[in-house]
Amino acid sequence: MNPLKIQEMLGQAKQMQEQMKQKLAATVVEATSGGGAVTVKMNGKKEILKLTIDPAAVASLSGPNPDVEMLEDLITAAVNEGGRRAEEVMQSSVQGMLGGLNLPPGLL
Repeated sequence: MNPLKIQEMLGQAKQMQEQMKQKLAATVVEATSGGGAVTVKMNGKKEILKLTIDPAAVASLSGPNPDVEMLEDLITAAVNEGGRRAEEVMQSSVQGMLGGLNLPPGLL
């Protein structure tokens, strides 16, 4: 391989890495659980931007036997689904960007 070609590829990779960081920060995914009782918005870096809990889900917490565990499970499910969606977006973006590098077969 030509050392100049390798240097050029490394430069492209660094530029693509910066573009990916910006894209992940700007990407927003949304996931819900419990039929919309809990909604989470997350960026592509898997950082939670907003968590919304429907007041009806909180109503189940009043009274002598509050179902805190159910609400915890709904929050966990929404956050996990948001993480999966963010991962899918990231994988799709990476594949699209790497496809433009014209790497030898087997490296993608």
